[in-house]
Amino acid sequence: MKCIKIHPLDNVAVALEDIKKGEQVEAENVSLIAAEDIARGHKLALTDIPRDEAIIKYGNQIGVATSDITAGSHVHVQNVKTALSEGGKYEYKPVSYPLPDVKKRTFMGYRRAKGKVGIRNEIWIIPTVGCVNSIAEKLVKDNQDIVRGSIDGLYTFTHPYGCSQMGDDHANTRKVLASLVQHPNAGGVLVLSLGCENLTEEQFKAELREWNSDRVKFLTCQQSDDELADGRELLLKIAEYAGSFEREEIDASELIVGMKCGGSDGLSGITANPAVGRFSDRLIALGGSTVLTEVPEMFGAESILFNRCKDIQTYNKAVSMVDNFKQYFVSHGQVVYENPSPGNKAGGITTLEDKSCGCVQKGGSAPVVDVLEYAEPVVSKGLTLLSGPGNDMVSTTDLTAAGAHMILFTTGRGTPFGAPAPTVKISTNTALYEKKGNWIDFNAGGVADGSETLDEAGDRLLDFVMEVASGKRTRQEETGYREIAIFKDGVTL
Repeated sequence: MKCIKIHPLDNVAVALEDIKKGEQVEAENVSLIAAEDIARGHKLALTDIPRDEAIIKYGNQIGVATSDITAGSHVHVQNVKTALSEGGKYEYKPVSYPLPDVKKRTFMGYRRAKGKVGIRNEIWIIPTVGCVNSIAEKLVKDNQDIVRGSIDGLYTFTHPYGCSQMGDDHANTRKVLASLVQHPNAGGVLVLSLGCENLTEEQFKAELREWNSDRVKFLTCQQSDDELADGRELLLKIAEYAGSFEREEIDASELIVGMKCGGSDGLSGITANPAVGRFSDRLIALGGSTVLTEVPEMFGAESILFNRCKDIQTYNKAVSMVDNFKQYFVSHGQVVYENPSPGNKAGGITTLEDKSCGCVQKGGSAPVVDVLEYAEPVVSKGLTLLSGPGNDMVSTTDLTAAGAHMILFTTGRGTPFGAPAPTVKISTNTALYEKKGNWIDFNAGGVADGSETLDEAGDRLLDFVMEVASGKRTRQEETGYREIAIFKDGVTL
């Protein structure tokens, strides 16, 4: 099978491999001749599509034809435009779908205080201001000897903020960093300050509200005669506490998994994203939690999620989240549909609606149980929507701050970076998996070549997630690629 018609209503099919001009192709009950070369991941018309007619994919409109398109022709940016605008009216039409029947699953994790669990037992150094980034990095480099026993690693997450910020930006920095300090994947944390920054130690402690003084230590560098020596002394004490934890069997219902896509291609919405959606439904059926963010990449596919909200209150929160993000674009003089990226387009994604309909496949079919503000902690079992942008580093930091134990990251073109939480890279196609095996953990490309179904991929991904939760290191962990990026909107002083 060289192409696939995703939904019965579709008037385009997606090439599963390169198709040559003049080649005969089949898509369900449609047989036609390719009018031109069609690259893998790109679309071809299954019928004649007149100018101004809707382009239908995933059973949804993904754009409008800008010229007459003949059957067998390439359907892409040269003959399609977005149908999105800054406005949008929604109506709550609730739908629900049954969850799969899944046998009880457990993983080997770390039991923390107040019912929390972690899947890693790491020591983190959290700088409250960018001025101490180099000190944090040197402390990590010079103290690797404390990584022993049950301690999984010593890391820091540098950033340029914590000073010269005001309003929401200052609050976001404080909120994200405090959330990282409280993350259960960290068995212990050293909070590293300079001493004269806007984000004062008093403010930071107020944001934390409460903490275990054995687990969390504070060092203000301007108050220390030798911050490296004092830092080591504190790290040794933290290591003594963190080293007391051992893995134990924990029910899968305790897991929180973030879901993200980046470097997408035309197969993202056909293979990897719906495979993650199948996984999400399975984990939720086990009582667990999944989190979906990237609000701009919901534009054009909002109703798919809105109508699955558990009640009208959740629906109203979801609508407000999307409307607020659209207003964020408008307030900066930007159009809401300034997406997809050049790489996305090269991979076959034509419009933001095209990208969004593929993106939301990661949310599976489970009900939406909650809608959260940026970096707000997950508190509900089930599928949660989290406010945040589509940018890979900002959104994975957002997911980690919200409490995700790990992040499933689908990609059709590949990307090496990782979040503070273990980041599982899932390829949409086998060629990428074979080419970039040092980046990619899991291949969903078998769905495209027919070697497995989406349900089989979802089952296999559930197995893989349990292995990672029990200590299997991801490619990103092996390479040490870990970064954060904090959402910024306002003035820098």
